[in-house]
Amino acid sequence: MTAEATTVAVTTNKAGFWVRFFAIFIDSVGVGIVSNIIAGLINSSSDPFDASRSSVQTLIGVLYFCYFWSAQGGGQTLGMRVLNIKVIRTDGSSLTILQAFIRYIGLIVSVACIFIGVIWAAFDANKQGWHDKIAGTYVIRT
Repeated sequence: MTAEATTVAVTTNKAGFWVRFFAIFIDSVGVGIVSNIIAGLINSSSDPFDASRSSVQTLIGVLYFCYFWSAQGGGQTLGMRVLNIKVIRTDGSSLTILQAFIRYIGLIVSVACIFIGVIWAAFDANKQGWHDKIAGTYVIRT
């Protein structure tokens, strides 16, 4: 970690709740369409609540978000690229795949608690949801 990376993380314009919401909405629609197509090709069952179909959809979601949030994906999902926001560590560095996975698990926890952990970003001084606090990340404007 360099002093420059720390300065960037502290002074950068952090993304607010609504821009983050629209980015995840765009991503969710895209991942939902792609995962339904792939799950349909793999499994002939048309039941949307079929366990194997849900497993494929969950796996695709985990892979998508972990890859794009990490340094390999540039810290931006497709929805984040459209809205010019990016995920970084609180020290200004990029996330590893493991750190991105921890953030994803934190997002599940944030959503499972009646979305309180996600909404938290609207009221937090650093604009961090619970998943950001768990993973030590900020979402910044690029």
